Amino acid sequence: QAQVVESGGGLVQPGGSLRLSCVASVSIFVFADMGWYRQTAGKQRELVARITGSVSTAYADSVKGRFTISRDDAKKTVYLQMNSLKPEDTAVYYCNTGRGTLSWAQGTQVTVSS
Repeated sequence: QAQVVESGGGLVQPGGSLRLSCVASVSIFVFADMGWYRQTAGKQRELVARITGSVSTAYADSVKGRFTISRDDAKKTVYLQMNSLKPEDTAVYYCNTGRGTLSWAQGTQVTVSS
């Protein structure tokens, strides 16, 4: 089964930026939908960004205008550019298909704090 590995998280001040990467073990071309999710302690995992094909994107209202999802099928990689980060963006971020059909990886921690 395909696996993914997320990276790029870290500690950033409010207003800062981070770029997350998700590298898959197989070609992601076969997955029309790819998404970035996030989860905080005690809450359900939520889909924050989704890309269908190479240009169709959708975002949760809480990140719209600040986050950008993109993909490079040749590199088997999905990216999440996060700008104007807020403390409420603090979470573990995961990558998966748009329906969450792959095994969940460990994710990458994003902490937004001054």
